[in-house]
Order: sequence, then C-alpha cells, then structure tokens
Amino acid sequence: MRLIIFIGMLCWMVAGTVSAQTLDSPDGNLKLNFRLLDDGTPVYSLQYKGKDVIKESKMGFRIRPSYVFNKDFTITDTRFSESDTTWKPVLGENSEIRDNHKEMFVALQQNGTGWLLNIRFRLFNDGLGFRYEFPVQKELRNFTLDGETTEFRLTGDHKAFWLPGDYDTNEYPTTVSKLSEVASLTEKVRQEPLAAKAFTPGLAVQTPLMLKSADGLYINIHEAALVNYPAMCLDLDDKAFVLTSHLTPDRNGARGFIQTGSVTPWRTVVVSDDARDILASNLILNLNEPCKLADTSWIHPVKYVGVWWEYFTGQGSTWAYTNNQDIVIGETDYTKEKPNGTHGANTAHVKEYIDFAAKHGFDGVLVEGWNEGWEANFAYIKEHIYDFDKPYPDFDVEELHRYAAERGVKIIMHHETTSSVADYERQMEDAFRFMADNGYDAVKTGYVGPIIPRSEYHDGQWMVNHYLRVAKTAARYKVMVNSHEAVRPTGLCRTYPNWFAQESARGTEFESFNGNTLEHTTILPFTRLMGGPMDYTPGIFEGDLSVYGSNKAKLSTTLVKQLALYVTMYSPLQMAADLYQNYEKYPDAFQFIKDVAADWDNTYILEAEPGDYITIARKAKGKNEWYIGGITDENAREAVIDLSFLPEGKKYEATIYADGKKADWRTNPKDYVISTKKVTRKTVLKQRLAPSGGVAISIREL
Repeated sequence: MRLIIFIGMLCWMVAGTVSAQTLDSPDGNLKLNFRLLDDGTPVYSLQYKGKDVIKESKMGFRIRPSYVFNKDFTITDTRFSESDTTWKPVLGENSEIRDNHKEMFVALQQNGTGWLLNIRFRLFNDGLGFRYEFPVQKELRNFTLDGETTEFRLTGDHKAFWLPGDYDTNEYPTTVSKLSEVASLTEKVRQEPLAAKAFTPGLAVQTPLMLKSADGLYINIHEAALVNYPAMCLDLDDKAFVLTSHLTPDRNGARGFIQTGSVTPWRTVVVSDDARDILASNLILNLNEPCKLADTSWIHPVKYVGVWWEYFTGQGSTWAYTNNQDIVIGETDYTKEKPNGTHGANTAHVKEYIDFAAKHGFDGVLVEGWNEGWEANFAYIKEHIYDFDKPYPDFDVEELHRYAAERGVKIIMHHETTSSVADYERQMEDAFRFMADNGYDAVKTGYVGPIIPRSEYHDGQWMVNHYLRVAKTAARYKVMVNSHEAVRPTGLCRTYPNWFAQESARGTEFESFNGNTLEHTTILPFTRLMGGPMDYTPGIFEGDLSVYGSNKAKLSTTLVKQLALYVTMYSPLQMAADLYQNYEKYPDAFQFIKDVAADWDNTYILEAEPGDYITIARKAKGKNEWYIGGITDENAREAVIDLSFLPEGKKYEATIYADGKKADWRTNPKDYVISTKKVTRKTVLKQRLAPSGGVAISIREL
C-alpha cells in the first residue's frame, strides 16, 4: 500500500514539473512562473528581485452563452526563445529603442471541447507582457466573449493612482488612495461633471493603473497593442487585493466578437524599485508591431498655436457662426443666416494667428469651429450634426490656404464628431480628401458625448476599430491624427506613427472648468502617458480667467511649471495654448516655448516620485541642445539636477527659467526669474520649486 502511494506521489510530482514552467528576464531580476492547477486552470506569477509582484493568478475566458474557457486545459507544447534588437521610432523620446526580452509560448488544449488556446509571455528587464492567441481550428471559429478572467493578484493594500471604471471617459481627476479605500471614494469621484459617463457595474478602476507597495515596489498595469478588442478596466476585490480584467461591453453586454486566427492585446506589468524606471520603460512600445507605413517621410513633429483657448476663457468667443439652433445640415443656407458676431474661426482672426505662428517659428495653427453645424451639436440625440467639407461663410478656405502657405505655416484641421461616429464614418473619405486638396496635413478629432451607433461605448471593440480606421484612412491622405476623447493609447503610435498624439485624459481645458489638482501632472506620466504621447495643451501664462469676464477659474500652476510641462509631458505635438496676446506680454518666458524641441534623441529621467515630483532631461533630435523640465505638487521642494548626461570635454550655457522667490500658484504664479550659467557634465544644479511650481532649462554647447 505504501509503495502504491509513493508511486502515485512520484507521478504527481513529475506531472507537476512538466506542467510548470519558469522564465527569467535578461538581467535575472524578474522571474515568471506558469503552471496548470489540478483542475487545468492556467496560472502565472511574477517576482522582482525575489519579491512577489503578482501572486499566482488565474487566466482565461468566458464565452457566450455559458462556456467556460479557463480550466480543464492540458499543455500540448512549450517553446522558449529570446531576442535582443534595436529599432528606430519615427517620432519619440529616444531615437533608438532596445527590445531585449525572453519569450515563453505555451499551447493549451481544453479537455472535452478540444478547443485550442495559446499564451505568449515576454519578459523584459522592466516588466512582463502576455497575450492570448486563438489559433485557427476546426472546432472553434467565431465566438462572442462574455468576459476575460485574467487576474493580477497583488501582495497587499498598495497605494494606487486611479480613475473609476468607466466605458465612456478617461477625464476624471486621478484619486490617490489605498486600494482598500477605493470603494468609499468612488461615488464622490463619479459625480464629476463630464460630457459622457458610463460607470462599470461593481467596483473597478481604469488602466494604466499605477501602484506602489509598502515594500517599495512601483507597479504599473496596462495593455499594449489594443486592436480589434475592447479596452480593459480592472475589477477590484478590495479585501483580497485581486484585480480582474473587465472588458468594455457593447450595450447588449457582448464583450468582444472574436474569430480564431486573432490575438488579444498584451496585458502589461511594468515593475521596478525605482520610480524613474517606470517612466523610462519602453515595454509597451516594444510589444506593438513595427511601423506598417511604407513611407513615413511626411510625418513630423508639430508645435502649434490656435483658435481654441478663447472658447474657454469666458470672453464670449464661440464655435458657432449663428445663434439659430434650428439649422439642418445640407439644407440650411448659412449665407442667409445672421452672424452672431462672436464666431472665432473667421478669416481675419485666423490670419492673426498665422502671422503670430510665422513670426515665432510655429508649424501650425489649429482652428476649431470652422465648419457648418456647431449651432445644434446635440450629442446622442442628433445623428447628422456637421459637414466636414463645408466651411462657414466667414472662413475662406482657399484664401487661408494661400496665406498660410506663403508664410510657411499649416492650418490644422478639426473634426469634432460630438460622438456621432456613424455619420463621421460616412463622411470620412470626403473629409480627408478635402484636407489633402487644401493643404492640411494634421487633424484633431473629437468624440464629445455618448456614441452613435447607440449600442456602443467609447472604449468598446467597435470604437477601438473606428479609431484605427481613422488613422489608416488619414495615412492614405498623408495626414497626422491627434484624437481627443478617444480610448486611452496602448503604443500603437509605433505601428501607425501618423497617429502621433491623443488626449484621452484630463487636459488643460479642465483648468477653465472645475480645475486640475496640483499633483495632476506629476501623476499623468505614470498613468495616461504610459501608453503614448498626450496633447495636454500646456503654456497658459494668464492663469486668472476672471480678467476676461465671466469665468472665475484659476490655473493650478505657476507660469514656470507651464514651461516645464513641455519636457515632462512627452508629445511630438505641442501647443502654445494661451491667447497669443499673453505671449507678447512675456516674451522672455515665451522664448522657452519657442526653443524647446518636440522630438528627441535621448531622454534621461533624473528624479521621479508619482504624485510628488518629476524632473526629466531630453536631447533635441539632431542638435546639441538639451532641455530640462522639473515639476512639483503642492509642496515646494529643491530639485537636484545632475547634468552628467552631457557629453564629456565640452562646456555649455544653461538658461534657467525659475520660480521667483515669491512665486506661489495661489498668490503670485507669474513671479519668475531667468538666468544663465556656464555648466559642464560635472555640474549639479539645485533649484527651488515653488508650491505647484517648476523649473525649465535650456542647454546649448558653447
């Protein structure tokens, strides 16, 4: 009897060894473990320098109507490989990126059904990526997901930087709390007035989710290469501290329509014991496919000004041409309508911005409100809201094209859909053809309000596919895309580099509504920007909007912090967002915005702590120029800026834009001092930052 038990135990141990696999990162700091539980459930775990990051967590799916596709598996094949290559992004924070990872591929077959499922893991020095792959098979072809059961089982009650789960918006302010406190805070956060909201049922948070453990680990959970699949939120068990994948459904509850031969997005876990490594990570970009555009010569960084901020200041400028809200697109003759006298996108006013852009070396002028339809832009109620190739009578397309071209400036098109996406899709080819015919090479798209088709959410599979259709269509017309109110990015700017910026978070415009927190921009690089560049629209110099009239809002930063954001908030699309008259009042401070680059050879993360402070240095692409931005939260601090990234044997001059001695975001935000200093790579600068203040530095070789 004892012999039989011993043999049985030996067989169990051998079977367990066969089904369990491990993978180490190239530097050996990260270890991935994968195995099947006794019931055939796939589970994985992740350690960093011997510490648990993700405890053993389940994987798999539920398939409609009631099929379980997360247990009863057998491993049929396991393969290992590794790769160490470099690639060059078209635009980016670094001119060259290293992709060094080890890979484990596991093939599974479900007992009973015979269905096949593959899981591919990639382990980098900065974290883990894994995805599911649905191979072509006889027994399973097209199916509907009821859910994904991927877990991230955490080790404790981590500090979290979170947004509440929502299918329609990423524009909530970030809340900082323990995971155990999320439930008590969620209802208050959801009261934030936003254009569209669709709460997840139950307790959930959005990705990218930034976490900090009590034992000093920084953990970021997100996804990469979101293609033909719904975006992921994370259900939160705030007692066991387990996060579970929550896919955005359509309004019928379907969470993805899948055909075998396809793959899911990568689930990503970036981890380090140094917060700077989180910001330096290229893991999400590395998990995206290489560029699919044969010719990228027309894609370039853009610094722009525009007819935009005046709509938010309270001084009366409007997007609409008339006050008649009974217009009908295609029927109303705007030449017979009475102008309201407040329309901002008129030919004479746009020429003022073109002149300003040309004088100060800006590439583009954004013009919002140029096209018919703004009088009756009722979201979700009305389907045919705008024409995307019909300008208002006071916006002379041909004249402005000529005027801008003569001055070396491009006008940036604006396609606000008010989320009538079905109508935008019908007009999209005509809209981009109109752009190509009239010299526009960049467009800002917008999706304010609930989505039409009325069965869809902003972050569902259908809309994920739409955003990519826009990028692909734009590429055929050699147009760069900056999408606002779209699904949060997942690194697709590598594959489609003409999709060169997004908003998809709470941007500067909220400074004119109910404000941004003082720590807001010290958090965004750890959350929203993990997936790709953000059109944050910084550069507001006049922060007291009461000077314009009815708006009583005040900016949450000093003027110098606004300068620093051009470095800390990466984007190849950067706006000088204020009214041009305010830059003319402060030409010495404006010089930094004129000088700072928007595309980079190298990036150096000098200091970082999420929610507290960030200091970043970057080298301008193809130039011996470096720019530094440092920002802080509500607490004044001393930034320690080590210049050892500078090349040896050279001398440099640093121009330092600093908060003045009396600077304070509340009482004296425009107190600043500009000085110059000779520096070398041995120099360490120590610079005081005011409450919600910053420092901006430009360095040139002597």
